[in-house]
Amino acid sequence: MSHQWHHISFEETLEKLKTNRENGLNSSKVVLLQQEHGSNTLPQPKKRSFFSIILHQFLSPLIYLLIVAATISFAIGDKKDAAVILVVVFLNAIIGAIQEGRAEQSLAALRKLSKIKARVIRDGEEVEIESSEIVPGDILTIGAGDAVVADARIVEASNLTVAEAALTGESMPVTKSSPTVPANASLADRHNMLYAGTYITSGRAVAAVTAIGQKNEIGKIAHLTTETIQPKTQLEQRIAHFGRYIVLASVAIFFLVIGFGLYHGIAFNEIFMIAVSQMVSLVPEGLPVALTIALAVGVQRMARKGTVVRRLSAVETLGSITVICTDKTGTLTKNEMTVVELFLAQEESELELTGVGYNPDGDLIEKKSRTKIERDQIKQNKVLKKIIEASSLCNDSQLLEPNEDNINWSHLGDPTEVALLTMALKLGGDPAGLRKKYHRVADLPFDSDTKMMATQHLVDGQSVVYIKGAPEVLLDLCTPGCDHERIKLAGRDMADRSLRVLGVGFIPNTHIDGEKGFEFFRGKVEFLGLIGELDPPREEVKDSIRDCLAAGIKPVMVTGDHKATGLSIAKSLGISLPDDLALDGQELDQLNDLELAQKIDHISVFARVHPAQKLRIIQAFQSRGHIVAMTGDGVNDAPALVKANVGVAMGITGTEVAKEAAKIVITDDNFATIVAAIAEGRLVYQNIKKLVLFLFVTSLDEVAVLFLALIMGYPPPLAAVQILWINLVSEGALTVNLIMEPFEGSEMRRSPVPVNEPLIDRALILRMPLMVLASVTSTFGWFFYRTSLGIPADQVQTETFTVLVVSQWCNVLNCRSAIRSAFSRSLFSNPWLLGGLILANLMHLLVIYWAPLAKFFHTVPIAPEQFLLIGGVATLVLWVEEIRKYLVRRKLTHAH
Repeated sequence: MSHQWHHISFEETLEKLKTNRENGLNSSKVVLLQQEHGSNTLPQPKKRSFFSIILHQFLSPLIYLLIVAATISFAIGDKKDAAVILVVVFLNAIIGAIQEGRAEQSLAALRKLSKIKARVIRDGEEVEIESSEIVPGDILTIGAGDAVVADARIVEASNLTVAEAALTGESMPVTKSSPTVPANASLADRHNMLYAGTYITSGRAVAAVTAIGQKNEIGKIAHLTTETIQPKTQLEQRIAHFGRYIVLASVAIFFLVIGFGLYHGIAFNEIFMIAVSQMVSLVPEGLPVALTIALAVGVQRMARKGTVVRRLSAVETLGSITVICTDKTGTLTKNEMTVVELFLAQEESELELTGVGYNPDGDLIEKKSRTKIERDQIKQNKVLKKIIEASSLCNDSQLLEPNEDNINWSHLGDPTEVALLTMALKLGGDPAGLRKKYHRVADLPFDSDTKMMATQHLVDGQSVVYIKGAPEVLLDLCTPGCDHERIKLAGRDMADRSLRVLGVGFIPNTHIDGEKGFEFFRGKVEFLGLIGELDPPREEVKDSIRDCLAAGIKPVMVTGDHKATGLSIAKSLGISLPDDLALDGQELDQLNDLELAQKIDHISVFARVHPAQKLRIIQAFQSRGHIVAMTGDGVNDAPALVKANVGVAMGITGTEVAKEAAKIVITDDNFATIVAAIAEGRLVYQNIKKLVLFLFVTSLDEVAVLFLALIMGYPPPLAAVQILWINLVSEGALTVNLIMEPFEGSEMRRSPVPVNEPLIDRALILRMPLMVLASVTSTFGWFFYRTSLGIPADQVQTETFTVLVVSQWCNVLNCRSAIRSAFSRSLFSNPWLLGGLILANLMHLLVIYWAPLAKFFHTVPIAPEQFLLIGGVATLVLWVEEIRKYLVRRKLTHAH
């Protein structure tokens, strides 16, 4: 289907696509078109085969060294050890491939969670579907903040502007309309077309889809624009950098061991293999893959709790967050707006409206006299009649009656606007009837900068514009006779009681001028009144705020509401502390960047801010060294979401542009979900640190035992292949399992993780010497004792091998917590680790008792009673750590 869609009229476009504006496509036609055109998706990265993933495991300096070692061993006649090295290398490659495959599956699941939604007309009804289900001929309904999901010919447009920088490079939004353009018009000049990959910055449109997937404009250049490889996170880069130093150190140890061995008269082929094994023991080869698994597991855990991670780097950054800048409506509150008060400006009367939620049952009561106002009285009140009209007509939402699928009233659109429709029904109005009777002629869509919306209608033969928005902005446009001070006083009173306040008005005998915008109405608006809506705080948010404060995280409210409203709710939730400040947008503009940075740590509420000011707030916090999370839902929030260390988009109310700009999306728009995601981020980092401790302690154990034996003139306490087995197989059974550790319970009572904290920090460095000393004492002590008794060398080696392996098993239990006893947590809380320990035990038994493996790994059987004694000696490292942990807990108890 190839046409110059921009050069033909929209009527001809609809005809060629065999669709129509009112009803769209029918379901049976959609099925046929999906079969013909396929999915509306860009080319996906080619899925790697398991064989290619295995080959990837060999692209490592460590593997190169092992292969060279095997080649040299074969050349000097040690064919058995060469074979063992190669077997271990291949076994390690298979284990690594399985782990890497799991990580790829997790990331593929993440891509599925991040799908974009679109609104289309099908079978005569507007429905929301996944963008991948779009077909040519679908009728898109699209508005400010929406991402364009397919190429489409505009049928209707109202004040439509589109950001096309991703496709054409045009830095400013482009105005769009439906008239045809010349056939030779360039892509950037086709003002009647919408293109996939762009987004709507203002206005709304109805458009017919002309091309999807690889056939649309961005699909044609998908190989240039799609990202097939996730960039390395900061933590991955630090590990890679650290790994290079470890490889250099391991090479130095290789030559040092050979030098020591030759000096003490050990045969070259024997000491060569030991040097290779020591080099291998120092390199934590399982760390990079385990890190990827840790981040992927964190992604999966967060997804189960309502957080979709769009950028993998966000997982590690979450643990470092020190400030959360959060919106109020829907995030801290339930987003179940209900009109509870009215102030009629001309009569200066205050009214109360009963009823909760979107069920239109309630009574209108005069506040002072507590007298119910009957429906007949409402109909006779001209101001109330106009308020009903303004609330119904200057409104883009829908209130849906109960039906077979939903027994409750439901809605589409902004809850603030839905509350206005509910109010109109309670007052005896008929929003749907008014919309049919007084068709919308033109509109000025709501914009977060102007904080207003206006629509033009033909009412009883007269052109009328209805307008609503922030009271203080709307008052600036009012007629000279308006009592500004009295209205502002009433508005402040409502805001002080945590109400969200809207002003409504109308302009008779006028029209909307798209070029002049709201300025065209200055001095003409007749102010009708104020509408006070209540959005109650979420019950769970108070606990989440307490968790934040205990975790060293400062919650900050950034809201478009009145300062008094925001401050009232902030105080009730515990966000605003006694010495904290609240600023509105005007006060914020009066501060320069330096003054703002100096005050920022004491400000807990920013009210009446516009999107550009959000950037200033983020930059001010960042200038003080804070790691900032910022929530957002609108198209104009995108720059702030990108600038924040972690941009958080709303899954329910958020625009597609906001979701694309954010690093994470919370599916329930709940502040508590953000806090839960931070806890998960801390858990991921905490488990990575446990893994690092385990890997390096066990590596240092092996190096120390060998050097101690060489320095004292003893024969090697372990065969080279035994060390290879420990590092690449026995240890490999436990590394990934350790990162599956669940919460300890204290994650949100610790300080945020410093963003540039070294991989091996001071706390780990202080723990390592004691653990290494205990392991080396038990392992070398056993070797020294058994050797002094004249036990055969192969028996001593096998026993020493077993002591070291059991010490590692004890160490993995030690690493589960820095403070809590290993016995305070059941192994069943981490079934993965329990399974890993069982597997490690079984593999060790096979190496000792199964003749084919025993021959390869130079082991001999151990008597069962000897196993018990070995186990007791090897647990020394466990008891030493238990004593240290007890002393730390005791010190902390006395400190408190």
